[in-house]
Amino acid sequence: MEKHRVTEERADFPMGGESKVLPLQSADKRERFLLDLNRGRINLQKVTMQTRGRKVIVLVRLDLAGAPHRNPDGEDIPAPHLHIYREGYGDKWAIPVPADQFRTTDDVWMAFEDFLRYCNITQPPYIDRGLFT
Repeated sequence: MEKHRVTEERADFPMGGESKVLPLQSADKRERFLLDLNRGRINLQKVTMQTRGRKVIVLVRLDLAGAPHRNPDGEDIPAPHLHIYREGYGDKWAIPVPADQFRTTDDVWMAFEDFLRYCNITQPPYIDRGLFT
C-alpha cells in the first residue's frame, strides 16, 4: 500500500542512541502507519528502520550492522537482514537483504532511501541527512 507523510515538518535522521517515530498514512488517508528509525549508541552503522501498521504490527524491518537473526526453523541470517511480516509469525522471520532492491547497506543514507522505496513510501517525511548518515 502506498504511504505518504502526514506533516510537512522536518526531522533529523537519528544520531547515536537516538530514535524517531514518524507518522505515515495511506494515499486515501484511511490507514495509519509509523516509520521507526533507531541508531546504535556506539556503532553508528547499527541502524534499525521499520514500518508498522495498526501501531504495533511490524510490516518490514531492516537491521543494519546488528547481530545475526535466528529464524523459527533454526536458520541463522547474518546482518544486514530484512524482516517481513508473515501471517502467524509477525516479524519473526528474516531474509538476507535483497540485492535487487537495495543498492548497498554500507551507506546508511542509501539504505534508508532504498528502504523507503521498498516499503512503498512514495511521499516520505522530510528527513535531514545529518553529518554521520
